[in-house]
Amino acid sequence: MDDEANVTYITLSGYVEVQKYRYLYFLIMFTVYILILCCNFTIVCLIWMHKNLHEPMYVFIAALLLNSVAFSTAMYPKLLIDLLSEEQIISYSACLFQFFLYYALSGSEFLLLSAMAYDRYVSICKPLQYPTIMRKTTISIFLVLAWLLPACQTSVPVILSADMKLCYSTLKGIFCNNSFYNLNCVSSRARSIFGVFALLDVGLFPFLFILFTYTRILIISYQSNRNVRKKAAQTCLPHLLVLISFSCLCAYDIIIVRMESDFPKTVRFIMTLQAVLYHPLFNPIIYGLKMKEINKHLKRLFCQAKVI
Repeated sequence: MDDEANVTYITLSGYVEVQKYRYLYFLIMFTVYILILCCNFTIVCLIWMHKNLHEPMYVFIAALLLNSVAFSTAMYPKLLIDLLSEEQIISYSACLFQFFLYYALSGSEFLLLSAMAYDRYVSICKPLQYPTIMRKTTISIFLVLAWLLPACQTSVPVILSADMKLCYSTLKGIFCNNSFYNLNCVSSRARSIFGVFALLDVGLFPFLFILFTYTRILIISYQSNRNVRKKAAQTCLPHLLVLISFSCLCAYDIIIVRMESDFPKTVRFIMTLQAVLYHPLFNPIIYGLKMKEINKHLKRLFCQAKVI
């Protein structure tokens, strides 16, 4: 093993005063993780249990929430272990695996949001064709593609990175995202080109497609009667809020994380935490509060719990 060019373990240096606040960090993150699991699984179970929620829109919501659970489960156990450890380290192979899960599941979220936007577009703009277009087969294809396509595309840079030499052993972050590219001795042109292609394919193009569909919905709703406008507002607003939230976090990851200098460590730490703390908990709260049918079943659930 070479001393400099073959680093086995990577030090995660993104934590701020972890020795001083480790138990506070652990308590906050453990509490949030439990809340993420409870909130997301509660809504998924409600969708599964009630037949009036067995519609494409709610199926996609359940898939999105399960994706959030998978994302959190891929990140939190390692973060919690690091907080209780004297050294925050990760092996290079584990770092690559964490990188794969982080971007594969993030890409899946964009594609699931695209599927939801298409579902709303067909429902509002082509209501008579909705049962024909949004069949079970169509939904299944969308779900499979949403998880399979990002996984396949993310595996390529992981494979390309597996045999690359590392010259640096300190990562300015709390988990492995695209900033670990800066640890390599030399940059890979093939990896960079494919990274841009993957970003366009599962990031920018779905984002533009979502904007296009909601713009069309807005135009048609404005030209229609009050009931159509009300339906569009009730069903599309939660999706838009989730899209804006997730897009901001993705923009941070793509632009800011790659800036290794002249960026305060504390701000970097806080912004990085948003991806694992705030967003997975934001999804079920938004859909639980803003989606009328889900909110109605949640109120019944909690009213029954109070009676018991």
